[in-house]
Amino acid sequence: MEGIKTTAVFFSNSSRGDSDLIDIPEIINYTEKLIKVNSVWLQDDINIYSPELVSRKIRKDNIRRIVIAGQNPGMYKSLFAKAIVLAGFSPDDVILASFPEHGALIKSDTEWAKAIVACAVNNIPFENATLTEEISVNPNTLVIGGGIAGIQASLEIAASKNKVYLVEKSGTIGGHMAMFDKTFPTLDCAACILTPKMVEVGQHQYIELMTYSEVKEIRGIPGDYKVKILKKARRMSLSKCIGCGVCAEKCPVKTPSEFDSKTTLRKAAYIPFPQAVPNKYMIDESVCTYVASGKCGICAKVCPVPGCINLDEKDEIVEVNVGNIIVAIGFKTFDASKFEQFGYGRFPNVLTSLELERLINASGPTGGKIARRIQDKKGNWIFSPEEVYSPKSVAIIHCIGSRDENHNKYCSKVCCMYSLKLAHLLKEKLPDSEINEYYIDIRAYGKGYEEFYNRIKEEGVNIIRGRPAKVEMYGNELIVRCEDIEGAAMIEQKVDMVILAVGTEPAADARDIAGKLGISVDRDGWFNELNYIGDPVSTLSSGIMIAGVCQGPKDIPDSVAQASAAASRVLQSISKGTIRKSVKTLSVEQIEKRSQELSKILEEKL
Repeated sequence: MEGIKTTAVFFSNSSRGDSDLIDIPEIINYTEKLIKVNSVWLQDDINIYSPELVSRKIRKDNIRRIVIAGQNPGMYKSLFAKAIVLAGFSPDDVILASFPEHGALIKSDTEWAKAIVACAVNNIPFENATLTEEISVNPNTLVIGGGIAGIQASLEIAASKNKVYLVEKSGTIGGHMAMFDKTFPTLDCAACILTPKMVEVGQHQYIELMTYSEVKEIRGIPGDYKVKILKKARRMSLSKCIGCGVCAEKCPVKTPSEFDSKTTLRKAAYIPFPQAVPNKYMIDESVCTYVASGKCGICAKVCPVPGCINLDEKDEIVEVNVGNIIVAIGFKTFDASKFEQFGYGRFPNVLTSLELERLINASGPTGGKIARRIQDKKGNWIFSPEEVYSPKSVAIIHCIGSRDENHNKYCSKVCCMYSLKLAHLLKEKLPDSEINEYYIDIRAYGKGYEEFYNRIKEEGVNIIRGRPAKVEMYGNELIVRCEDIEGAAMIEQKVDMVILAVGTEPAADARDIAGKLGISVDRDGWFNELNYIGDPVSTLSSGIMIAGVCQGPKDIPDSVAQASAAASRVLQSISKGTIRKSVKTLSVEQIEKRSQELSKILEEKL
């Protein structure tokens, strides 16, 4: 049937009117010129609720094969399968061309989407038409990001005695998991799971740990990447510092602690947290008086180790050569101050979930005691371990920045479960307190999650279905106004503390790193995978893998699993000694031509 126009391509209108998504009109113009395409159908052209009417159109247009293209083509497969059977043909001739499945999500991916349609029209799997030649690979690997995903990937690759460069922009590895008290649903100690892995990374002979460092430039080709890394000046020697803490004790400058989610203050000379790896002090140049004005320098004067502190140390650029790169830069939490109606930033005892995590943690600002904020002598609102006033009632509000048309439309996946966990921990520490959870839907989707949800309800936590409209403050009391959907009533509750369950967002530098790596991000800023079903860790740039929350919202077990998958892809290429060239080197014309050649071979065999 070569040369006979027997294929119809149906495009859904899921991206109509959205300038951020694939340019459907441009793809339609391209599709109409493909050799085998007889007709291009839009959703307005056919009755998508009537297989009988569609079957008439199939016979009328002399169609033998139907390609369904778009964001969610599977939604229409049953319709067209029934229609093509009614027309007297096989349902096997209904082919899906899913754009997201192959990493085409936003307008800049339009050319890639054309290639996806071309392969489907020629009935050739996209992966077969985009195979590239193999070239030699450098066995060294770069891992960007030192959270749980980066740590897991680094350890698995290093276990095979292959060199790993682990780059982390902060002064320690551990990421967000190091800030947590417990993990859901087992309530295991987060530090008990994480810190042994952190120590192993710090001591592993095949891992070169570069903290307080950033990737500045990436050149080269798959298998032979040349990476420039900025090693920022710590101003304290990693080899000489003995961790005595005298420098921090005498330092006169205080600033909010990032690790404690700014719930307390730290010094300009500091260690990120007691179990940090490397367990060494450093100078925060952004607030250090000496760096700003050349004055002070008390830390260098009191340090008991000669030559340990060099306040004039400069940043350094180093270059490494690697064959593979794993990106695991994690995420940031949603800025709760954008929800002005809840008073975050105005009312001292409206907290984010991450702030409560630090408050509950035994290594936090109050030693694990639940306390309200107070003002110090300089007017800073902090949690003080000396003056603890425990709240008698707490409200936890779900979905702050998630599932919201004005902010992030996606679900952050972890918020329901960590909110339930926080409710349990509050009840555990304050058994006489009243805990109210306000939610849209409870999404307890994982192993043991539904059981955990039921357990929390049995512990006496009030689970209220409804989205609070406003939080107000009268005196020292917070007033939460909300609709109780199941009770069909408007309620008003007085509480001592409000917790905002903030969602996850792509890291602040995600788009910048994506540009350096030559990989794409979706409309929300998450890194795009090569194939979200069959290959969720690879990208369009060969030799560059993604792992953890930088690819999309997920919990700790899923992050670890994805990190292990990314490490296995790296080890596959190292064991073979080769890696394929990037599929991005192929043009739409080349992919179309290949799919035509493969289709011809297949038709000759049949």
